[in-house]
Amino acid sequence: MPTLKIYQIDAFTDKLFSGNPAAVVPLDEWPDDDMMQNIANENNLAETAFFVKRNDQYEIRWFTPETEVDLCGHATLASAFVIFTIENFEGKQINFYSPRSGNLTVNKNEDWFELTFPADEIRSIDMDKEFENCFSEKPKAVFKGRSDFMFVFENQAKIENIKPNLEAISRLEARGIIVTAKGNEVDFVSRFFGPKVGVNEDPVTGSAHTTLIPYWSRELEKEEMVAEQLSKRKGFLKCKNQGNKVVISGQAKLYLKGEIFV
Repeated sequence: MPTLKIYQIDAFTDKLFSGNPAAVVPLDEWPDDDMMQNIANENNLAETAFFVKRNDQYEIRWFTPETEVDLCGHATLASAFVIFTIENFEGKQINFYSPRSGNLTVNKNEDWFELTFPADEIRSIDMDKEFENCFSEKPKAVFKGRSDFMFVFENQAKIENIKPNLEAISRLEARGIIVTAKGNEVDFVSRFFGPKVGVNEDPVTGSAHTTLIPYWSRELEKEEMVAEQLSKRKGFLKCKNQGNKVVISGQAKLYLKGEIFV
């Protein structure tokens, strides 16, 4: 019976049982999409990443339990961790290519992995009626990026205590909603809710920081920042604004090695 390697990595953390767990499945060739979706559904994690090495580049794709997504930060970090530390990649930079997001790079800096992603383009939008029932609190501002809405609140306590209406959020034409505020001990904090793609609350959302970093860089007048995602598992990120690109840095821990029998 054919087997595939599988790893589970806790990303954006330096200790187990925190950060965001992602499954990583290295491949020699791409299977059909249904097979990858079934594996992601069986894993029942926020994301499963699949990659195939092509010369000096790694093609990468990401699946939630429900669907393929355009970009995933924590599963890219987890994939880089596997390539660098388990597959013994020689070098400091991994070049990924996503059919949906283009070229992505991950550099290793001691035990930190630096993801360079395209910065999101966000625009301010009116507080429409469809947003009013999404949370127990009303935001002070609403923005729309390529994939997500971003709700900005007055302070960190609002983010910590907010109660989502998952049914209302799932009706929006977006992957999900980022909620954010200025942090007490870090520059900014956030949470992410994506019930439409099968992730009620994501523990740590690297891709959401392509939206968060440009916004908070302007608000705080800083190019380098630190951030925390305030899910139950929590995650810590170093952030850098580079104009049309952002650098998102995190650590990772290996939790599981195994085989998939297909």
